[in-house]
Amino acid sequence: MSEEITRQIRIYGIVQGVGFRPTVSRHAATRGIRGNVCNKGPYVEIYAQGSEEAVRGFISDIQNRPPKRAAILKVNVENVEHPEAYTQFDIIESEKTKGEIFVSPDIAICDECKEEIFDPRNRRYLHPFINCTCCGPRLTILDSLPYDRERTSMKEFPMCPDCAKEYYDPATRRYDAQPVCCNDCGPEVYLIGREERGRAAITYARKTIAEGGIVAIKGIGGFHLCCDASNEGAVSRLRQLKRRPMKPFAVMAKDPEAVRKECEVSAEQSKILDGHQKPILLLDKKKEAEILCPSVAPGNPKVGVMLPYAPVQLLIFTYDDGIEMPEFLVMTSGNISGAPICRDDREAEAELSGFCDCMLSHDRKIRIRADDSVMDFYEDKPYMIRRSRGYAPLPFMVSTPYQGQVLAIGGELKNSFCIGVDNRFYPSPYVGDLEDLRTVKALRETVGRLETLLEVEPEIVCCDMHPKYNSVMVAEELGLPVVKVQHHYAHILSCMAENDCAEQVIGVSFDGTGYGTDGTIWGGEILLSDLNGFERAGSVMPFLQIGGDASSKEGWRIAVSLLYGMTGDREKTSEIIEKLELCTKQEANVQFTMADRKINAVMSTSAGRLFDGVSAILGIRRKSTFEGEASMALEFAAEEYQKNRLKNAKKMPEIPTYELLKEGNDRLLLNTGSLIKEILYRRLNGEDSDRLAYIFHQELARQITASCVKIREQSGCNKAALSGGVFQNRLLLELTDHMLKQQGFEVLKHQLVPPNDGGIALGQAVYAMAYLDRNRNK
Repeated sequence: MSEEITRQIRIYGIVQGVGFRPTVSRHAATRGIRGNVCNKGPYVEIYAQGSEEAVRGFISDIQNRPPKRAAILKVNVENVEHPEAYTQFDIIESEKTKGEIFVSPDIAICDECKEEIFDPRNRRYLHPFINCTCCGPRLTILDSLPYDRERTSMKEFPMCPDCAKEYYDPATRRYDAQPVCCNDCGPEVYLIGREERGRAAITYARKTIAEGGIVAIKGIGGFHLCCDASNEGAVSRLRQLKRRPMKPFAVMAKDPEAVRKECEVSAEQSKILDGHQKPILLLDKKKEAEILCPSVAPGNPKVGVMLPYAPVQLLIFTYDDGIEMPEFLVMTSGNISGAPICRDDREAEAELSGFCDCMLSHDRKIRIRADDSVMDFYEDKPYMIRRSRGYAPLPFMVSTPYQGQVLAIGGELKNSFCIGVDNRFYPSPYVGDLEDLRTVKALRETVGRLETLLEVEPEIVCCDMHPKYNSVMVAEELGLPVVKVQHHYAHILSCMAENDCAEQVIGVSFDGTGYGTDGTIWGGEILLSDLNGFERAGSVMPFLQIGGDASSKEGWRIAVSLLYGMTGDREKTSEIIEKLELCTKQEANVQFTMADRKINAVMSTSAGRLFDGVSAILGIRRKSTFEGEASMALEFAAEEYQKNRLKNAKKMPEIPTYELLKEGNDRLLLNTGSLIKEILYRRLNGEDSDRLAYIFHQELARQITASCVKIREQSGCNKAALSGGVFQNRLLLELTDHMLKQQGFEVLKHQLVPPNDGGIALGQAVYAMAYLDRNRNK
């Protein structure tokens, strides 16, 4: 008989609430291993005793065949010198210990539960809260770790004998599944303010939707507003009630087959569409698509689509009540514009009752709000737009061996925050826009809850430099040392962190606006950056941004300002304005006076506003009803040209002859002034707007590339990083990426961290950690 060994194995990662211990127990039985497995909170600890060959095989099984929803990030194996003699393999109770903590995001319903919910012979038939170790709520119901039922909002629902039997039996799929319940012992659905509960409530909600009504539905991370996505009247009414004239609505499809009827879906997109995260995917509409009504995504070639991820959503589509339901439902976040997603009845009654005909709720409490994640694709890989349900708070890990605990508050718009612990950075779920004080309250509350879950006491807090941001106010009231980091630099740091890059990069940070170190508005920046700081090496050519907040919604104001800056003459500018039908004479004169007297006017390098101004000049969009509308319309026009006309053209659009760059006093300037002059000249001569929109994108990418080449000559840096909300524009991203690669650059891009302000907290947290590191070593 070969000599036996004993090993202590520690598994770090998403190992809680995913059936890790029973899986380990089954592998032990297969290999004849004795010992035990225990959930320690931050990790699973295993003692394995047996022959060397058996133990090696056992460890290999754990690493290569873990539970479906586990994510193993690290495995430590140590020899045990004086072990006890084990007689069998046991699963032992959870124990609390300190260490690296990984909290599982919420997991979409699995195929096995989906089968059971529609099986009339199953005791969980049509159960709105069916789950197992492979699926169900996690983060949104969690009070503290280890992840056990008494530390979740399911503690209010004692298990019936049948559920308890499954919960305590390692042979079942529901062993140690904390939210386990059934129709007899679980939470219950009901209509707020009406008497219908359970089955009657679901049927009433379905009937309301089928008849063209609007229903608020409480899911895993909050409420959605829902109506028939094929009913123009219902969708238009929802738009009217929400005062949301143009911003696209997300839709939920009954199944993948329905999605393929309306949208182009690649093999990679299909995997994520029907995977266990089920984000909203931005998919290209098919030309022959006929189901979705025009008001779902007006003037938009894409539509945001997701599949049902909560059991109650499946039941809205399919139920045994004879009601025929549509294949697509609008499923948009249940909130007032700017406020966080509603998570309980009180909030829903206060905020949503005016938007809907009834509200389907349930009595399982949501501890942390989690809006739906939104994902685009670039080069057939995920390109995150909003990182929330299904992904948060999975950490990003960097190789630099930092030590410390930091909190980064994030941006003012699209806020999410980030907690850093040593080399691990945990971005929060999406919080919202902090201009609304309800969102500020939600931010404070979620920060406290995530700090508790991750057992963190931050040493410092990092925030933006803007003196008037609510995010800065929240940071300053925490009673911690505050470190402020420039907005566009934080964007670049977030891209570096996602790519685990600690070296110098030429950061191209293009977005709407951010407070510059010189007190002006920045937005189209080329920053030579490393973890210690940055040099502003280049920018868009500065222009006068007139009208404050109004200018971000009314691109015609930017257009007038650009034209006036170009001619310096009221009469000439007025003639051009009249030809382009930008605004009235009276409006133009007000703009001229504000520019001359510098009233509510600041110098700006905002790339976002530049896109808005060009969109207005080309007659594509004069103003926006939601953030980025004019810029998106400009992108869609350019993509239309690229797809339909450039393909058939014998040659590329003629490239204007002009200097790509100018030398400024302290930095390179992208010659956007000459580019706009060229675009204007061609527009006045009757050239096609779509073609000119494409030329604008192409030339901006050429200018960015030329500036990076020039900065490389001076610095020797050959890495470029692309970040900022403007890089949600796939055409600009593609053109810039390809041109930089043609010049031999290594190009860092985002994938699972949003390029927009929803991603800057990661950059802030990395800066704070590097700051701690520097100051410790002084």
